[in-house]
Amino acid sequence: MTPRELRADIPALQEATYLNFGAHGPSPRYVVDAAASFLADHEYDAATNDPYDVAFETYERLRERIASFVGADAEEIALTESTSDGIARIASTVEFEPGDVVVRTDIEHPAGVLPWQRLEQDGVEVRVVETNGGRVDPDAFADAVSDATLACFSALTWTHGTALPVRELAEIAADAGAFTLVDAVQLPGQRPMDVTEWGVDAVAAAGHKWLLGPWGSGFLYVNRDSAAELRPRATGYRSVTSPASLEIEYRAGAMRFEVGSTSPVPHVGLVEAIEAIDDVGVETIEGRIEALTDRLKRGIDDERLLSPREFESGLVSVAVDDPDAAVDRLAERGVVVRSLPEPEAIRVSVHGVSTEAEIDAVVSGLNEER
Repeated sequence: MTPRELRADIPALQEATYLNFGAHGPSPRYVVDAAASFLADHEYDAATNDPYDVAFETYERLRERIASFVGADAEEIALTESTSDGIARIASTVEFEPGDVVVRTDIEHPAGVLPWQRLEQDGVEVRVVETNGGRVDPDAFADAVSDATLACFSALTWTHGTALPVRELAEIAADAGAFTLVDAVQLPGQRPMDVTEWGVDAVAAAGHKWLLGPWGSGFLYVNRDSAAELRPRATGYRSVTSPASLEIEYRAGAMRFEVGSTSPVPHVGLVEAIEAIDDVGVETIEGRIEALTDRLKRGIDDERLLSPREFESGLVSVAVDDPDAAVDRLAERGVVVRSLPEPEAIRVSVHGVSTEAEIDAVVSGLNEER
C-alpha cells in the first residue's frame, strides 16, 4: 500500500485540508468496520456462547500485535484507554511518600502534568526542568533527578516536535535510582520506535493520533522487571492470576494494570490500523513526512518557525499573534490545524498521507497571519 492509497481509505480527509494528526488521526473506513464488526459479533453471536472467552482471547491477540509493533513482549503491554490513562495508572501505583521528588519538563502535555500536581497535595515535590526551544539540557536533567523517585518526559514534544534523547535521559534517571516514565503518544505511526532499546521502566501511548486508530485505544508498556515491584491500587480480576484466590498474585508484567471488562473494540480497530501502517511501512511514512515538512518550513521564515528547521517529526509550530483566531480563520479556508497554549503558536501536524497541495494551502494561510 502507498501513502496515497491509505489516504483514499480515510473519509475525513476527503472533506478538508486536515493537518491536525498530533491531536487526532481520522481512521480509515476499514478500521471502523473492523471495530464495528467485532462489536456486532461479540454482542450478537458470542453473547449466547461465552462472551468472556471471546474477549479474553481477543485481549491476548491484541496485546501480542501491539507489542510486536513497539518492540516489546506481550506481557509487557497493558490495554488502556489513553496516554493520560497509562500515566495515571503508574502515578497511582508508585509508592510515593511526602518529600519524594518527581521530575518533569516544562513542556509536558497536561497528561504528564496533572498527576504530579495531585501528588503535590500529598507532600511530593515536583521539579520542573526548563527547556529551550523544545530541548532538554542533560546536565540540568541530571541535577533535577539526582534524588528523584520518578522522572516523566516525552519522547517527542507536543509543543515543538523535537525528539528528546530518551535513552540518554533514561540512563541518567536510572543512575539516580529513579523510575522512568515516557509519554510517547506522538511517536507511533510517524517514526519507528523500539521501547526496549530505550531502557525505560514504562511508556504510555495511544493509537488515535498518527496510527489512525479509534479513540480509546491506549496502551502502556512496563518493563517486566520494573512491573514486578509495582502493586497497582486499581485491581480487578484481569489484574491477577486467580481472581478467586484469597491471596492476591498479580499477573506478570504490565497485564497487572488491566482491571475488568473493558471493551476490546477500540483496540480491535487499532490493530487493523497498525496493519495498514505496517503495510505502507513506517519508514516510508517517515520519509514522506520529512519531505512534506521540509516543503512547509521553506515557506516559513526563521523568526516565526519554532520547530527545528531540520527534520525531527511531523509536528511544526509557527508563531502567530493570536493563535486561536488564526485557527478559526484557517478553518474558514478549509484548513484544520490547532493552537498551542504555550508557546503562542499554531501547530501543523503533517502525516505521510498529507499532500503537497495541503502544505501549500497551509503555508499560504499562515503567511497571511503575519
